[in-house]
Amino acid sequence: MIIKNLMSTDPVCIDKDQNVCDALRLMGKRDVSRLIVINTNSDHEKEMVGIVTEKDIAMKLGSSRYGNMAPSHFHVSTVMTPDLLTADPDMDAGSAASIMLENNIGSLPVVDDDELLGIVTKSDLLDVCRGKAYDKYTAGDVMSTEMITVTPDERLVHARRMMIDAGIGRLPVMDNQELAGILTASDMTRAVINFRKLVPDRHKPSRIRNLLVGDVMKQNVETVDAETPVTDIASMILEKGYGGFPVTAEGELAGIITKTDLLDLIVEIEGVF
Repeated sequence: MIIKNLMSTDPVCIDKDQNVCDALRLMGKRDVSRLIVINTNSDHEKEMVGIVTEKDIAMKLGSSRYGNMAPSHFHVSTVMTPDLLTADPDMDAGSAASIMLENNIGSLPVVDDDELLGIVTKSDLLDVCRGKAYDKYTAGDVMSTEMITVTPDERLVHARRMMIDAGIGRLPVMDNQELAGILTASDMTRAVINFRKLVPDRHKPSRIRNLLVGDVMKQNVETVDAETPVTDIASMILEKGYGGFPVTAEGELAGIITKTDLLDLIVEIEGVF
């Protein structure tokens, strides 16, 4: 399947000089987790200069360097990822998945003759996983078993560092060897924004270090069984808007399956030459 049949044709854009709060409001309004960043040049033409995601915002706002700065003081250009990789509309899904995996990114703007046609994300590519070629695979075949986990009483800044170092966007939260919740980059973003609104500036640097995973994580986590077909998991991710699910086997946590794991399968099945 080629990209132009999968991409979103109405990419959401934001000016590089708008602030992070504007970006988060726009993401919420349009129900997206990333925005293409544009700049208006001296000829009054709009050009792409980067992309900004919820994860980018969470990682930047959670850093000690910016600990006492209000989100409204952050321009989008401060947190965006520059040097965009793009896709041709006739690129196949396997090639697009391979580029995302190799560069640890979640989307590719689709460009033809310097014209922005759309954007293809990991979620868009997951539609491929609902095809017949994928119905013999289960969560147990695809899941990651080498999980990085945290406990509810660990500090949020520590969890943030673990996400950055591992290049991941979610961490299972374990308490007494039981799954107690899950922490995502989106959870961290909302928590840090709320924290910065409520806590006086002079207390922010010290208090943000005392935020715990248990204060922010999602509880009552939805899981999937290791025998769940990949086709069903792709549909669940798309319908619920989740980034993945913890996987259980015989009632115990056995792994985690994410969009990234499904992209690995796409590359394997579709082939990249």
